[in-house]
Amino acid sequence: MDAWLWVLVGVLLLLGELLTPGGFFIIFFGIAAVIVGVLVGVGFGGPDWWQWLLFSLLSVGSLLFFRHRLLARFASPDQPLSKGDIVGEEAILLEDLLPGELGKAELRGTTWNARNAGTESLRKGQRYEVQRVNGLTLWIGRK
Repeated sequence: MDAWLWVLVGVLLLLGELLTPGGFFIIFFGIAAVIVGVLVGVGFGGPDWWQWLLFSLLSVGSLLFFRHRLLARFASPDQPLSKGDIVGEEAILLEDLLPGELGKAELRGTTWNARNAGTESLRKGQRYEVQRVNGLTLWIGRK
């Protein structure tokens, strides 16, 4: 395959990555196509089967090796928390809570609804473990 065609395919794939929401899949195929195109252009391309094999290896290898790093690099610090992220953390209770009662607690600088998940009263100003999350309500209790 001609060098210009590899580069054209690579650029189209890179544009495809920009136009589609997702998690960095197409970019690796685009970069691999551009690399193969450059190699073909400088005379290191080899036969077509070798170019396709090289393209496949570069695409899949870079996808497996770099994708997680790229996602971590572009992850927003304002990204919403998932339930698994905060279970096990300690929230500061902002008011006394009887067992099963709903109140307020602070976690990571944000005020949350908090429900006492235990059978004992919880005291204002103390730290308690987040045991589970239901919607926007933290179920907290002693460890």
